[in-house]
Amino acid sequence: MGFKILLDPGEQINTQVKTLGEAKVISPMRDTVFVDENDRVLIDTKLKYLRGCIDKNVEPVTFEVAGPRRKIYFDPSKTKCGIVTCGGLCPGINNVIRGVVLELFYMYGVSNIYGIPFGLEGFIPSYGYPVVELSPQSVANIHELGGTILGSSRGAQDISEVVDAIERLNLNVMFFIGGDGTLKAASAVAREIMSREYKCSVIGIPKTIDNDISFVSKTFGFDTAVEESKKVIQSAHTEATGAPNGIGLVKLMGRDSGFIAAHAALAQRDVNFVLIPEIDFDLEGEKGFLFALEKRLERRGHAVIVVAEGAGQKFFDEKQKKVDASGNVKKGDIGLFLKEKIEEYFSYRHIPINLKYIDPSYVIRSVPANASDSIFCGFLAQMAVHAGMAGKTDALIGIWNDVFVHIPIELSAKQRKKVDVSSELWMSVMESTGQPVMKNPGNKRRKK
Repeated sequence: MGFKILLDPGEQINTQVKTLGEAKVISPMRDTVFVDENDRVLIDTKLKYLRGCIDKNVEPVTFEVAGPRRKIYFDPSKTKCGIVTCGGLCPGINNVIRGVVLELFYMYGVSNIYGIPFGLEGFIPSYGYPVVELSPQSVANIHELGGTILGSSRGAQDISEVVDAIERLNLNVMFFIGGDGTLKAASAVAREIMSREYKCSVIGIPKTIDNDISFVSKTFGFDTAVEESKKVIQSAHTEATGAPNGIGLVKLMGRDSGFIAAHAALAQRDVNFVLIPEIDFDLEGEKGFLFALEKRLERRGHAVIVVAEGAGQKFFDEKQKKVDASGNVKKGDIGLFLKEKIEEYFSYRHIPINLKYIDPSYVIRSVPANASDSIFCGFLAQMAVHAGMAGKTDALIGIWNDVFVHIPIELSAKQRKKVDVSSELWMSVMESTGQPVMKNPGNKRRKK
């Protein structure tokens, strides 16, 4: 999996998903296999963990299984649903929108479905955005498009105003499609709704191309991003091998986690250096990156470097960094920084190089989903609808141990998922690239 979940037997983790109340309505779904409310999936399946639970006579930590329930909370004939997409673009958003609409309409008979335009701004009256009526006809072909037909935006909005809008629209189920910031906002909306004793289910569908949502094995768009990144690496390798001392430098997405860089490097095994946020590295010195790059060129005459956007942030002045509309600290541009440092180093050494720098981020995130992500988005949409109609709230849909589950948003939002540098994933990257540990003895990571 490439990431680490550390659980001790007896450790208390709240995986209980909130509900709006007792489900009393018979589901209109026919010829389906219903999920029992008591069906659970183990979070940690390691034998050591399970033996520890047995020895301590404690229940292992589990997630609630997602899927259709025999009894649901909302009467479909009287149910109104909303969908909102927030944050940056990602392959597959339209697939999820389409999947939610089709599942609501055809499986549950819900015909009142509305899209909230341009993210959280769409809830706020001062922006003046009209809601979008969604139907099977209006979403028929949107899965062939990149981006989101509803538009998106970044930045926080007043939660009270958001809930006011949900009440004015008389919505019963609200689907939030977005990343870490969106999911936190969705959780705040769910809590405000419950404090008002208004009956509306809030379901999150995690969207982040970086694949960094905790307790979620994979997020949609990730497979497409890796596939598109592979094509870029192929081009970088072609450029590098087509000139003496050719260097292909590719910057990929990954603010805090290097999953795309690691997987893309393994998908196209022409990469010689992979730099990710989870691994510290030095530039100068006999153990530094620049010296390792010089030795690579001496041996083979070309090199391909893949760097995640959040790598090497110790080289930037933290005091000069700004915050974006979502509240995230803007990362220093490690791609351009490395380009300049590489050129300076080899110029000083009087070694001619041919460096090609490629930053495909906006191209990759705006393409339509590939086949794998399209299938995955369909499952996520279906499971989200089942959860919402059953009255689950303040929960997101994720896949864990190959099973779709309900996850409390609060639990998932506590921390970002990161590459486990002792995992098979990273060990395979090290073997594939042959890159050394690029740290000089005695050098410690600078404090941020």
